Amino acid sequence: MVLLLSACTLGSSPDHSSNSSPTPTVFEQAFVSDARGSEATLSVSNKKTHNNFRANNIGLSLESTALADKRLDPDASNLDDLLNSLGSPALRFGGNELDRRLFWTSDHASPSKSDQVVVTPEDLKRLKKLVDATGSTVTMGIPLGTYAPKQGVDMAVHAVDILGDSLVGLAIGNEPNGYTIKDVPGGSVRDKGWNKQEYVKQLETYGKAIHAERPDAPIIGPDVYDGAWMDAFADSDVTNKAALSQHWYQTYECDSDKVPGRGPEPQNLIDPLAKKSAQKNLGIGKDHADEAGLPLWLEETGTTSCPGTNDTSLTNASALWAADYTLYAATLGVERMSMHSMLGACNGGAPMSLVCDPADHGSRSDTFQGRPHMAGVRLLVPSIGGTFTNTAVKGGGNMSAYTVVKNNGETLVTTVINANDAEKSGGNPVNMQMPEGFSVERVSQVYGPSNEAKSATQVIPANPLPDTVPYGGSTKTAGADAEGNDLKIDLAASSATVFIMTKK
Repeated sequence: MVLLLSACTLGSSPDHSSNSSPTPTVFEQAFVSDARGSEATLSVSNKKTHNNFRANNIGLSLESTALADKRLDPDASNLDDLLNSLGSPALRFGGNELDRRLFWTSDHASPSKSDQVVVTPEDLKRLKKLVDATGSTVTMGIPLGTYAPKQGVDMAVHAVDILGDSLVGLAIGNEPNGYTIKDVPGGSVRDKGWNKQEYVKQLETYGKAIHAERPDAPIIGPDVYDGAWMDAFADSDVTNKAALSQHWYQTYECDSDKVPGRGPEPQNLIDPLAKKSAQKNLGIGKDHADEAGLPLWLEETGTTSCPGTNDTSLTNASALWAADYTLYAATLGVERMSMHSMLGACNGGAPMSLVCDPADHGSRSDTFQGRPHMAGVRLLVPSIGGTFTNTAVKGGGNMSAYTVVKNNGETLVTTVINANDAEKSGGNPVNMQMPEGFSVERVSQVYGPSNEAKSATQVIPANPLPDTVPYGGSTKTAGADAEGNDLKIDLAASSATVFIMTKK
């Protein structure tokens, strides 16, 4: 699958791409200024490593209360179209509202609290329609905030029966290590006696009861960041564990504006420190998963865990981060990843969400749209099904690259993230050295006028290169060399670019 949009803006305003614009037939970049950044050499290999890029490495996490939203029905909105543009993305339903606001019933019981959201088997049947339309797999949270195993088992059994093979994991509770924390949205749900031991005891009770009804039900957990709680889940007597699930957000120091740092500033998404932080923190989950003999699933992640209307996710930096982080996490061994989102308003809604509703705040529409970081993730669809190879990057400043090989070695897909700021330099001369026998078939890109530009991320769809391409490097001959194994091209700054190469 390739990007289907013509060059258009993906931000918090509606997509106004015009049908009157001619459909591009070659790949052409839009440079803010001359490409005067430092030169880079990319050495692309076709030798496989041991990590793959799966359809499930692209995913959407939603609060469990979204199950009651009738717009999950493909006949009621365009959500299925947006998901299909991501391939067959992973879907996850959980979040803080799972243990604080969701009320499950299969027999028309009424909730005990006025702010609870009722979810029924009919809602799961609507989700099944969405899953069938997108080819997605689902992980489903089962409430544990209140100890109610009978209700939890009933929800789990209905999820197994209705979702069938598309259900790949049942998560008993969401972030149980935070059940006593009062400043979590919705507040604490357990008293101070709650601890890992109590969690394991109740987890095992739920698991045993679920498996008494549906022996093959897959269980995942613990949906936390804390390594000790990961061990508690892994060492429990719960059977048929499918994965170790972790939560982690790129920026989490909500009161910090330090750059570089871990506060919710756009430059902190693309500073090299971001990758070091990801390596360290996802490495915690990977180490515990390896020790348990389980795959690592990053069930909830995103640009920031900070509350409020921080608009870092509206910046072009978030699109570059999304492409880089998604690929990087997969190279670290993450096999499933879901970015936390919501179906709320673009204005005033959670800025971390990949999708949003452009209707006026307080109202609803049936037409969702993507935010900039969705454009970054969608750019990666051609890499699905590939196995990572090594791509060496020399020079170029703040630039990184990833390559996968697929189609029995006949196709290479290289993604280059040029996080140098277009406001300071229009781009960088790049010499891409391809394996013998490969040539570039088509190229696509997301870009913006700067890293911090808001709601200004543009998409250039996949097309062949023109006969001549811009190149301002020390070797003045642009395009491919005589053997066709080197491509010399200027790459716009503040961009992520995908090169699809095939054997001649």
